[in-house]
Amino acid sequence: METSLNTRSMIFTLYGDYIRHYSNDIWIGSLIRLLKEFGHNEQSVRAAISRMNKQGWVTAERKGNKSYYQLTKQGAQRMEEAANRIFKFQPVTWDGKWRMFTYTIPEEKRNIRDELRKELVWSGFGLLSNSFWISPNQQESQIEQMIEKYEIREYVHFFSSEYKGPHSSKKLVDECWDLGDINNRYDDFIKTYSQKYVIDKHKIDKGEMTDGECFVERTKLVHEYRKFLFVDPGLPQKLLPSKWLGDHAASLFSDYYKALAQPASRFFEDVFSEGNEIKNRDKKYDALNHPLMVDSNQ
Repeated sequence: METSLNTRSMIFTLYGDYIRHYSNDIWIGSLIRLLKEFGHNEQSVRAAISRMNKQGWVTAERKGNKSYYQLTKQGAQRMEEAANRIFKFQPVTWDGKWRMFTYTIPEEKRNIRDELRKELVWSGFGLLSNSFWISPNQQESQIEQMIEKYEIREYVHFFSSEYKGPHSSKKLVDECWDLGDINNRYDDFIKTYSQKYVIDKHKIDKGEMTDGECFVERTKLVHEYRKFLFVDPGLPQKLLPSKWLGDHAASLFSDYYKALAQPASRFFEDVFSEGNEIKNRDKKYDALNHPLMVDSNQ
């Protein structure tokens, strides 16, 4: 039986890859039907969505005799940030500055401190020393959101500055992130999904994969690829090693995703049309067709 955590993680994937493009809203019956494709039962789906509600990711609403769950502002922001990071809709040239975040949070607020660390890792920060985090990316808005979310303004400091040595910026990177390990993970992803892509592309071209099978494979693909949000800080090209496999993995993901996209979306809409408003689909969805989602408690 799937655990509540795994079910919740899959629900985040569905919200990011599909539901957020339909007003962020879905009938619980449709969600249960979709998750059934992956072996999740009704009890686990209801427990997981209830937990997401308590955590502030979704809100519940009754419409007649049906229960609907919609992403909160916090949830919608997380989905949008994840999509922008993975697909790099707006490539940013590194300005050469480092964002530094430090905190002194009281012991009685230790639970907040633990959650904050998870958020910082997800946002691409690296730990340089105790309670001292750095990132070469422009993280001003993310930091402000964290400060407001955890109500820690009086305990933190945030800087933007230049690194003056005595070492190179790449040495600084090596102290904060294990790029070798991340590269190995990308290598594993490429080895696994290169073969799957060739096989499934051939099946799709010959009409040998059903819409439901494409839905399952596309969702599994997104679910697996989004895990890199928790390990890859998204460093500027200038700070990456010469044999970086992240770009190759991203290209493979994009090609495989596009091959599965249309039949998978047909299956989703076939299930979604019962109890939900198809007409509310975001028009940008057809053009971009590259949504992703992520929760900070994978």
